[in-house]
Amino acid sequence: MIDDSPDIRTTQTAAQPSPEPDPGEAGESVKTKRSRDSAKGSPKGSSNGGSKGSVRGAAKAAELAATAALEARIGHPFADSTLLATAFTHVSALKSSRKRGDSYQRLEFLGDHVLGLIVSDMLYRAFPSADEGELSKRLADLVRKESCADVAKSLGLLEDIKLGAVGAGAGARLRKSVLGDVCEAVIGAIFLDGGYAAAAGFVERNWTERMRKPRRPLRDPKTVLQEWAQGKGLPTPVYREVERTGPHHDPQFRVAVDLPGLEPAEGVGGSKRAAEKVAASVMIEREGVSGGSNDG
Repeated sequence: MIDDSPDIRTTQTAAQPSPEPDPGEAGESVKTKRSRDSAKGSPKGSSNGGSKGSVRGAAKAAELAATAALEARIGHPFADSTLLATAFTHVSALKSSRKRGDSYQRLEFLGDHVLGLIVSDMLYRAFPSADEGELSKRLADLVRKESCADVAKSLGLLEDIKLGAVGAGAGARLRKSVLGDVCEAVIGAIFLDGGYAAAAGFVERNWTERMRKPRRPLRDPKTVLQEWAQGKGLPTPVYREVERTGPHHDPQFRVAVDLPGLEPAEGVGGSKRAAEKVAASVMIEREGVSGGSNDG
């Protein structure tokens, strides 16, 4: 019998070994893959992170430099820089009105009283022959908002005030109107950060020359106008609000003053009282009355 089945040993294909890759080619392939992976990820990520880090670092450096320059103008390096920042923050810059304590208002309250104490002590020592009335008049002149605003201007603090989203014109007016408040807030911040001696040093540096100057007349123009009217046999001047404009946080009042037989006079100010004083000054000047001043 003839066996027709194929010889398995002769028909089965023997397994051939896979050709080994050339070492040079394998190395090149790995390097190429690594290069592609690197191009896809590493440079882009590290460049972006480095760029952001550089921007943040530059911003932080600029902030520190601005703070140092402000402290140099004030003459006090703050251990607690948040006190300095708060002293320059208007309530309009806060995200919520419920956080009014984060504005300068509380520091202004404190600084107002600290300023009064320090100036009172300065006056007491500088004018040993002055009586209580004279000292009180000098004190009133030195601690009024206009005097504080003058100090703030001389120190270049205007542009450091932080405001919320207001128009350019409104922002400029608002900064000027709160300059005196900010100055008192700075005094309060110095007092909390460095104690009475530090606050006294700031006040003495900025108020001594003002204290030594001849005292300006402190007569309120409304008082001058009223006394003049009485001398003429006229009734007490009547003030009436004509118009109120501007945003809630920065209103502008227009007030008129009336006296029988005279044309009304008008004045504009950031408060009714300020507008009334301007109106009285306008009438005083127009009628040729002497002795009035609208800066008191």
